Amino acid sequence: MAAAEIPNLTDSARAVLRVLAAHGPVTRPKLGAMLDLSKPTMSAAVSELSALGLVASRGIERGAIGRTATIYGIGPGAGYAIGIDVGAAQVRAVAYSMDAQKLASAEEPIAEAIAGDADKVGAVVLSVARATMAGVAKSFRALRAIAVAVPRIVSNDRFDRPGGPSAVLGLLRRSIEVPIILENNVNCAAIGEMHFGAAQGHQTFAFLQVGVRVGLGFITEGRLFRGAGGAAGEIGRMPFPWSASETPHREGLEHYLGSRALVERCRVDWPAGEGAPPESAKDLFARALEGSPPAVAAVARHAADIGRLAAGCIGMLDPGLIVLGGGVGRNPLMTEKVEHVAADLAWPTRIAVSSLEDGGTALGAMKLAVDYSLGLMLREGRHPAVVLPPLSEITQDATETTGQAKDV
Repeated sequence: MAAAEIPNLTDSARAVLRVLAAHGPVTRPKLGAMLDLSKPTMSAAVSELSALGLVASRGIERGAIGRTATIYGIGPGAGYAIGIDVGAAQVRAVAYSMDAQKLASAEEPIAEAIAGDADKVGAVVLSVARATMAGVAKSFRALRAIAVAVPRIVSNDRFDRPGGPSAVLGLLRRSIEVPIILENNVNCAAIGEMHFGAAQGHQTFAFLQVGVRVGLGFITEGRLFRGAGGAAGEIGRMPFPWSASETPHREGLEHYLGSRALVERCRVDWPAGEGAPPESAKDLFARALEGSPPAVAAVARHAADIGRLAAGCIGMLDPGLIVLGGGVGRNPLMTEKVEHVAADLAWPTRIAVSSLEDGGTALGAMKLAVDYSLGLMLREGRHPAVVLPPLSEITQDATETTGQAKDV
């Protein structure tokens, strides 16, 4: 599949497209007033965009005295973008139009037997991408970009490292000729919460993921904070434990707070008279909900531990809001205790539970891809940290460079 052509628009057409992308469908008179464009200039801009399919009529608005005005929104010719979440056991993808309309979704499990095989996982990623594309209506002609969320630090100098994302994404890059954006999965989840979830309306907040691993995504003044090398939020690297008798070890905090260690502690401490210990975190929380005393105690201890971690985030970042996500973090049995412990150790800060369940990371990745695509069409610099251009562009650049060298 070839990369979608980027339209060369006049300044007035770009201005109209920018307003529609930011505000949604608007009547032509309101567009003219918002942009301070004359009626002929406004008509020419709308005609230019309509001819390219970038703008389409969304109906008629009737005024109080019987006058009508056409409502315009971004058209299907503007195309769509895909966000993909490459998890440990599942690949999920969503496709949205440039005006945030859901078009399609797909998901596929990663079999445990292939989880460590980058090429086979890459085949699952491509399969899910193609299934998502197949679900998009034919009127949305152009796939503009794909953003992929991966569970690792994302930066240009880490892409080709052993165990990096290059092996997993190689098949996708060779098969679908569009820009591919890379971002950390927890960062994508934070973006998803800001635009679609529990953090809507908040310009500064932290997303704290608690599951098999722990991680933090920090949004400040509406923008993702990535740090100097893309590693901001790797809170599992904080030294742990702080003890006179025990030396901290690498990722000790992540191991201690992860769901596997939680279940293992339960198995060790489980009273003999309470039957078999829980097999998983899901089982533990189900028993706590039923009122099992050792399960209730284990969940309370874990919530207190997460509350201490949240207090550290509050002290460092003052986020105003912490959204809890991940398979363990978003369990409602955790919230009150986390909030209470964090307030005692730092200061009162609202703790909310993610409302996006397992879909938030793919939604955040999709939002990155949509914003990047709009940035290209509007000639604006909305560039994420890592963007992999289509391989055809790399080949073309190399050919042109070789040709220039020969001319010299």
